[in-house]
Amino acid sequence: MTPARRQQLFERLAQANPHPTTELVWHTPFQLLLAVLLSAQSTDVGVNRATAPLFPTLQTPQDLLALGSTAFEHAIRSLGLYRTKARHALEMAQLLVDRHGGRVPETRKELEALPGVGRKTANVVLNTLYGHPTIAVDTHVFRVANRTGLARGTTPLAVEQALLRAVPAPFLQHAHHWLILLGRHVCLARAPRCGACPIQDLCDTGKTRV
Repeated sequence: MTPARRQQLFERLAQANPHPTTELVWHTPFQLLLAVLLSAQSTDVGVNRATAPLFPTLQTPQDLLALGSTAFEHAIRSLGLYRTKARHALEMAQLLVDRHGGRVPETRKELEALPGVGRKTANVVLNTLYGHPTIAVDTHVFRVANRTGLARGTTPLAVEQALLRAVPAPFLQHAHHWLILLGRHVCLARAPRCGACPIQDLCDTGKTRV
């Protein structure tokens, strides 16, 4: 994809949604980190359903430690891998208290040192919470980047690095949210809704469907 087409692609996405953000519901930094951790192999809708009754009283890592593993497991039992997620969440909360005074750190190294937090989760937190121009590559971003020809790669890291090179600087802040939302609601895995796509004519795959 040429630089001119990439520019036009993001101009259209920005016009359609000037202020994109995560579809996870959160109100405190710890809630965001916890929700992203819980979203692995689960939908945002499912995570929001599980956290809605929890978050009014679970706002800090100290709150999660006070709740305890048994009650937390029960609360998130509708999510895939809920026992593993609960263990990681409690361990993460303890480290946040012990090492960071209960605050969510702002560096990739510190975030990725937390149990259950990988590169994708760290990128989401750095971008959404702290405004860093990072790109979190989940299954949706991976599919959209390859399918459109925007940034090809065989691994999430390769796609992330390609996107960081390909996305015009003014759009880096919101790029991963635009791509996630496009993949989640329009550029579907099995039956992409090309006719409803605002960038169909710029897409390597979509323009063949016109």
